[in-house]
Amino acid sequence: MAMSEHMVNDLAQQYLDLVLEANKSINLTRITDRDEAEMLHLEDSLVGLDEVNEAPAGLYGDLGSGGGFPGVPLALATGRETVLVDSVKKKMAVVSQLIDQLGLSNQITTCGDRIEDLALDRPGSFSVLTARALSRLVSLLELSSPLLVRGGRLVCYKAQVSDEELNEALAVQDLLGMKLISERKTLLSDGETARTILVFEKMARARLKLPRRVGAAQKTPLKPRP
Repeated sequence: MAMSEHMVNDLAQQYLDLVLEANKSINLTRITDRDEAEMLHLEDSLVGLDEVNEAPAGLYGDLGSGGGFPGVPLALATGRETVLVDSVKKKMAVVSQLIDQLGLSNQITTCGDRIEDLALDRPGSFSVLTARALSRLVSLLELSSPLLVRGGRLVCYKAQVSDEELNEALAVQDLLGMKLISERKTLLSDGETARTILVFEKMARARLKLPRRVGAAQKTPLKPRP
């Protein structure tokens, strides 16, 4: 069950403070200024809240979660069971400790595996995934497709998306059983920082065997089949 807005905000603020404190000994975020972190981590994390809420009920995964953003604020705001995924195991170990400190480990867990390995362990397990500034769209679609249930959603957070990047993804979405269903542009509260939220839905099984070997989605992105 989702918490009250006040409780969500209070826990999110506590989590941010813990991250900034832990950041003094391990690099969880490049942002060290509290006000900047509040905007670029807490506020930015919740930019895609409506899109995450519109996804089917069920498990939520945050890919490339790093210091736990947008995963932790979205977990708090939605009440969804959540898995934070990042292959930097040291980061995930620290994030896991912070989640324990806040008493949230029944709802939020961490995974220090590569996304491709998670897809082998838990295929078709996730109703919604987020990815914030993680990779090109074409790679995100490939990595997400085997993880999502049919009807599940991938919510991508981008600063900006070039026509080239979008067209590259649209050219292979059918091959991956995915489809772009929405694109929304907005600005953060400073009136300058642009965000684009793109949502892809898992429509069908991919027409190729996924996952490919670790790193292939980024190193040799898929191209449309003739």
